[in-house]
Amino acid sequence: MREVTGLLLAAGRSRRFGSDKRWHRLADGTPMVLQAARRLAAACPRMVVVVRPEDEELVALLSTEGLRCVACVQAAAGMGHSLAAGVAATADGAAGGWLVALADMPFIAPASYTAVLSALAQGACIARPTFEGQMGHPVGFAADYRAALLALRGDEGGKAIISGDPAALVTCAVNDPGVLNDVDQPG
Repeated sequence: MREVTGLLLAAGRSRRFGSDKRWHRLADGTPMVLQAARRLAAACPRMVVVVRPEDEELVALLSTEGLRCVACVQAAAGMGHSLAAGVAATADGAAGGWLVALADMPFIAPASYTAVLSALAQGACIARPTFEGQMGHPVGFAADYRAALLALRGDEGGKAIISGDPAALVTCAVNDPGVLNDVDQPG
């Protein structure tokens, strides 16, 4: 199987947060986006971070970690555009699928990323973790979903793909509340 590419979606506007949450410092002082990127990269070394076009400072920070960034010109139009931009930037025929993670979910354990990657490697078309019966992130999509991912628009992300093909979804039970915890408010 070709290598799965990680996509960290980091082009959101943080409307509910009140400031640019990507720069929010966690308890150890690390910016949230940097911790999310590091955790994804540890499990999925081939990855890109999707950012807004004006994110020069963020790109500089992530580049010091050896991470590739892709600017989504239509990021303001919603997550679907960001996801499509990430897939387009990696749709060179080498991607065996995509592991989609969110910059505001910095507490996902490496084992949870690995569980989703393992499900894809074992033939799952779509895979995502669950914690105590609740669906979480990241979400893995096999290469067969390339066209559907490239066609995404608006703010729904991959939800329409998952709901359009529920039989394709494989869930991975994990003991990790981090798969549910997105940071939407400073507290």
